[in-house]
Amino acid sequence: MKPVLLFISALFCCILSASAAHIIGGEMRYEYVGPGSTPGSKVYRIVLWLARGESGATFANSYVVGIYNNDNNTKVAGTAVNNNWLVTMENPPGIGTVPIVLPSCIEGAPVLNYTHATYTTTVELPNNSNGYTIAYQTCCRINGINNVGNNTGSTYSCTIPGSSQLPPGQNDSSPKFKLPVNVICKDAPFTLDFGAIDNDPGDSLVYSLCNAFDGGAAIDAGFSNPAPPPYNSVVYTPPYNSIFPLGSEVTINPQTGLISGRAPGLGKYVVCVCINVYKNGVLVGTHRKDLIVDVSDCVVTNSDPMPDFVTCDGFNVQFSHTSTGANSVYWDFGDNSSVIDTSVLGNPTYTYADTGTYTIKLVINRGTSCSDSTYRKIGVYPGFFPGFASGGICYLNPVQFTDTTRSRYGVVNSWTWNFGDGSTLADTSRLQNPAWTYASPGTKTIQLIATSSKGCRDTVTRTIDLVDKPPISLGFKDTLICIVDNVQLQASGSGNFSWTPSATLSNASTANPIADPTVTTTYFVELENSGCRNRDSVRVRVLNNVTVIARPDTTICEGDPVQLGATTDGLTYSWSPTTDLTNPSILNPVATPAATTSYQLQAFVGSCSATDNVTVTVVPYPVANAGEDTTICYNTIAQLSGSHNGSSFTWSPVNYLTNPNILNPQAVPPRTTPFILSVTDNRGCPKPGRDTVLITVLPPIRPFAGNDTSVIVGQPLQFNASGGTAYSWSPPLGLSGTDIFNPVGNYDGSFDSIRYTVQVYNDAGCFDSASVRVKIFKTIPTIFVPTGFTPNNDGRNDVVRPIAVGIQKINYFRIYNRWGQMVFSTSTNGHGWDGRIGGTPQGTNVFVWLVSAVDYLGKPYFAKGTVTLIR
Repeated sequence: MKPVLLFISALFCCILSASAAHIIGGEMRYEYVGPGSTPGSKVYRIVLWLARGESGATFANSYVVGIYNNDNNTKVAGTAVNNNWLVTMENPPGIGTVPIVLPSCIEGAPVLNYTHATYTTTVELPNNSNGYTIAYQTCCRINGINNVGNNTGSTYSCTIPGSSQLPPGQNDSSPKFKLPVNVICKDAPFTLDFGAIDNDPGDSLVYSLCNAFDGGAAIDAGFSNPAPPPYNSVVYTPPYNSIFPLGSEVTINPQTGLISGRAPGLGKYVVCVCINVYKNGVLVGTHRKDLIVDVSDCVVTNSDPMPDFVTCDGFNVQFSHTSTGANSVYWDFGDNSSVIDTSVLGNPTYTYADTGTYTIKLVINRGTSCSDSTYRKIGVYPGFFPGFASGGICYLNPVQFTDTTRSRYGVVNSWTWNFGDGSTLADTSRLQNPAWTYASPGTKTIQLIATSSKGCRDTVTRTIDLVDKPPISLGFKDTLICIVDNVQLQASGSGNFSWTPSATLSNASTANPIADPTVTTTYFVELENSGCRNRDSVRVRVLNNVTVIARPDTTICEGDPVQLGATTDGLTYSWSPTTDLTNPSILNPVATPAATTSYQLQAFVGSCSATDNVTVTVVPYPVANAGEDTTICYNTIAQLSGSHNGSSFTWSPVNYLTNPNILNPQAVPPRTTPFILSVTDNRGCPKPGRDTVLITVLPPIRPFAGNDTSVIVGQPLQFNASGGTAYSWSPPLGLSGTDIFNPVGNYDGSFDSIRYTVQVYNDAGCFDSASVRVKIFKTIPTIFVPTGFTPNNDGRNDVVRPIAVGIQKINYFRIYNRWGQMVFSTSTNGHGWDGRIGGTPQGTNVFVWLVSAVDYLGKPYFAKGTVTLIR
């Protein structure tokens, strides 16, 4: 396995607040120097180690620490402010570069430049029972931490053990955490060494991840009055906490202090490690280091296939990996029986030929300097089927569970049961075939987890229903027999049955005795199962004879159905004749006789029966004939012609009929309409006979001859009529044709105007007409513009507009006021100006107009003039 890239920064606050945002780590420790000058005292060297980031203010020359007597939590007086102690930078200056461990196979490796400083002082402390606590506090951590809020502050402390912690005659120096740091790449496996050095003989160290302390009452980086213990924990941001500061996939080895797992996402994370120090097996104290881990945006080469596993459901195995920095992959599936047991796919599938345990190998970047490989063990042992059976349904008695697990390879070697009894947490067992007594009835969910000697593991879950009364199922609750018959009672369930009264029963202690009562009797059945009892009943009604009364005779129309029926206490039925009946064996079949028929019903109760009859008289429907369907033009008349053999008739709808009370009315429907002729008679059929005639109304013709227009002598005029399929123009004067939709008109000036009428026909011969007026001018192509207009809304001369004759199109018609402002423009013949500018009426004045056009011969035309607006 390639080394993992990590970066760790130690948390620190210095005297200057400006440098607080760049202190990234710290550790407080002590070293035993020797006996003090005063009997019963000891001399210690106090060490504060700090690390800082790549930029910001320099380290301070000294920091303030507090020393507290743990026997009474009082401060040990020092020479610094507030009776504290001053730790000063080592001389020569204790500033150095933090060593960075950078593996060779990494993409996007960050450039890390971190420095550290060491501050010391020497103190003489009297021996006491519970020792001393030394602490340094600062207000602020760096911003942007992922697992802890901003500006929470920090406390770095250590505890010197007293006589109650140290074995007699023993002295102690705290462990010293190692200095080098590594680079961590996001979302990649890593290892991070938090190991420490302890030179005291007989010492052993146990590592754990623990909560980091906040800064207490510190208000700046130069806080000069550190508080006594205890110290408060920082507040972690979920899902992180003190035990999982880097997420649930990261843990620490308690023997070595090695942190490992898969790194979280990009960012900074507070990590605090505690060391429990044992001297000759006795716990003497806890040492800690509070750090910030920097997870970088880099990629490290690391081969990481799925963990070892056993497959128990087939020979086909799906492989996967979560390697990082993999530009290529190579799998060796370890199957010596096959010559093709390799793959270069990222997540391949391989089918093994036989069972066994195989060693697979994953190689990434094979054949390069950044190659990495990992081995895994997989077992292939298909054919593992967990299962169990249960016996007993009464909750008062133990339920016996029987394991039915089958394993084709190896043997079943463990069973973990959960009986689903909500009244206790002790409802478990590891026996193969356990029993359990439940506290209450109801549905219980049982779970069995079984394993095999080959490593297979699977779970099966089932439910059972426990009762306080064993369930009884009865074939019927109430029945009817004839006095000369008997009946077999029917019950089912688990347990022992007994029936009462037993005098008219055979085998009363069985589930299905035969009853032979002479009068109506209620029989009671009791079911007992392992102490649980249930009771139910069946009524047997006894008849001396059968009664049956068929429905009254009836008359129906020919071809109609009718439902037969009867009032009877019979249980089974037989109708005859059976022809035209839906089911002759039910009480109420539907009959559709073709002619008058008498039906007989025989009703049975066992051996007893009775009969009755019903006659169905069949009468034909009256005959109605509404006539032939027809098609008419829009807004024209249709002639109806009906006939019948009945006694009376009606038409519907009546809205569009001239007289609905006669057989041959005229109809004027506005749309396609069906007219229904209904006929009744007095020969017995209660329903009318009906017939329908459909009058289809063609849609209206919408003729169009064109808009009124003007031409000059010699100018051809193209007509374009529309609305139909055939056309007829009149008069024919000047037209090129009269039976086409688009004739051409030519005029010699012999008349001033003419109005044409065109008749427009559809395919059915329906027609309508339209007209168009043509005015003929004896002039050259011209656009007429009036010299004045009066926009007073009297309907006369309210608008000034161009009137074009002999003109193919108008390019523009524009009107300008006396200041040269264009007040109107159009290219449409006949479109004019109403004397308003921006909606405001203009007063009496003279306006200039310009027109540009093209005449019917394609020649340009231009004119200009004036028009007077008169108010």
